[in-house]
Amino acid sequence: MNDDEQRKIIIDRVSEFHRAGEDERPHVPISPLNRWATYLMLIPIVVAMVLIGMFFFAAFLALLAVAVVVIGIRFWWVRRQYEKARQQADDTNPPKEGDASIIIEDAQIIEETNTYRNKSQK
Repeated sequence: MNDDEQRKIIIDRVSEFHRAGEDERPHVPISPLNRWATYLMLIPIVVAMVLIGMFFFAAFLALLAVAVVVIGIRFWWVRRQYEKARQQADDTNPPKEGDASIIIEDAQIIEETNTYRNKSQK
């Protein structure tokens, strides 16, 4: 047999294998003992993976809780600063509903500015 004939035989067998499909492939029977040994080896691995997954999930959940608390405290602090600034602005000009003094003060300010403008124009 020369080298070309061996290549043809290999190519023919590979193409027959792909044409045959899954149903006609030769299956190697697995003994029940080997199957159970495989399952027994996989059980500790699966348990270890579940425990590791639970650990990482708990760590992620703890980090998420810390981030939520930090962001919540930041929002609370900013809101508190905003409320303080608003109260300070309200304290400098306290609203007096129904009080005529605001109108009189505003009228005096307008009158003073008009007088000041008249003096500067002359």
